[in-house]
Amino acid sequence: MTGATGKLGRLAVEALLERGVPAERIVAAVRTPDKAADLAERGVQVRRADYDAPDTLASALAGTRRLLFISGSEVGRRVPQHRNVVEAAVAAGVELIAYTGILNCDTTRMTLAEEHRATEAVIRESGLPYAFLRNGWYFENYTENLAPALESGALVGAAGDGRIAAAARADYAAAAAAVLTEDGHAGKIYELGGDASFTMAELAAELSRQTGREIVYRNLSEEEYAKALVSAGLPEPYAKALADSDTGVARGDLTTDSGHLRALIGRPTTSLADAVAAALKD
Repeated sequence: MTGATGKLGRLAVEALLERGVPAERIVAAVRTPDKAADLAERGVQVRRADYDAPDTLASALAGTRRLLFISGSEVGRRVPQHRNVVEAAVAAGVELIAYTGILNCDTTRMTLAEEHRATEAVIRESGLPYAFLRNGWYFENYTENLAPALESGALVGAAGDGRIAAAARADYAAAAAAVLTEDGHAGKIYELGGDASFTMAELAAELSRQTGREIVYRNLSEEEYAKALVSAGLPEPYAKALADSDTGVARGDLTTDSGHLRALIGRPTTSLADAVAAALKD
């Protein structure tokens, strides 16, 4: 898999091991192998793979049968980078490429979806058998940084009353592991999201319930939210992309009732209450 030292990638490695895949059959393709030393110690093959260096991709993917292609994080540069990965996969004779995109990729108008749509097109044009894992939002997008909300008594955003079918990263990792280890997924497009959607106001209410403090959701315009994110220290392009994504949430772009995630992992997805409880415990 690519991106194996990222948060999703590490969970996907664990999910594969839990499914009984021998460590030596897992290849962790990473930009900085030193960061995967712990995986190597467990028997996982660690190979250098830089999306900007096609020669490293060719050697990293050599002998790969099924590839979990975790999308890159460099927004604005991902299409050429992803094309390099796909071309290396073609050269390696990969039998299945499972790409992690974004929920409702065909219909959402979110800026972040543009590179995912382009990548899916590159994969289709390559002729490789594929499975598209269109991941919804992670609970961790909200729960990994609750301190400002707990201190101020308010969550802020531009999502309005839009519903979010989020799930835990571990849920998405388990789905990816299922696709890699089972047959019958070629040509499938999975719209992945949690069993129950929520609004930001409902997230604030759950935080209030579990902390015993009054926490509200304060809705801003897209422009106001972007400015607030910049004031919090985010680079302006990234802040604008996040604010645009919240506008997408308000339109309903990040919700689904497909049931695909639950079906792939064979259990209910992580609930909002459990996600909040785990974050507060940490």
